[in-house]
Amino acid sequence: MPLLKKIVYSRLLFLLVFCHAFFASAQIATREYQVKAVFVFNFSQFAEWPAQAFANPESPAVIGILGKDPFGPYLAETIVGENLNKHPLVIQHFNDVDEVNNCQILFINISDKNKLKAILEKLKGKNILSISDANGFAKLGGVARLYTKDDKINIQINIEAAKEENIIISSKLLKLAEIVQTDKK
Repeated sequence: MPLLKKIVYSRLLFLLVFCHAFFASAQIATREYQVKAVFVFNFSQFAEWPAQAFANPESPAVIGILGKDPFGPYLAETIVGENLNKHPLVIQHFNDVDEVNNCQILFINISDKNKLKAILEKLKGKNILSISDANGFAKLGGVARLYTKDDKINIQINIEAAKEENIIISSKLLKLAEIVQTDKK
């Protein structure tokens, strides 16, 4: 085989292997966030908010996403036709924590620890169930952290943080979760 053909074939083979690896990893991430979307929805079914968490009795229950949306269409598909105690579920995207108002669940897709601390500080007292998959999120004062271990999605819940937001987490959900406390550092 001429040298030029060998070079072309070797480059094509490399490109095929690279594309397969890229799409395989993208597919795994997609499956992970499909499952996490269901977890986020389930928080709406296994938690209780105070009446003042809603603008009025007919207002929608908002699942917010702060930062880049990792769910693609999966979260929207999961909540179609669903509600939180007669409040229809809707999704809102936020670029900045200062935009977050009248939100019941907020998925925070930011990994910087200092930014997370600042965000959680600004959310205090807003009756928001904060969720993230960032390392140490619940120990920073977030209500719930979703994390992957042994190819399974697991939950950490900070009951103290939930109480500070006047949110009651169902014992059914607490049985499935690892309970953590806010680090006092």
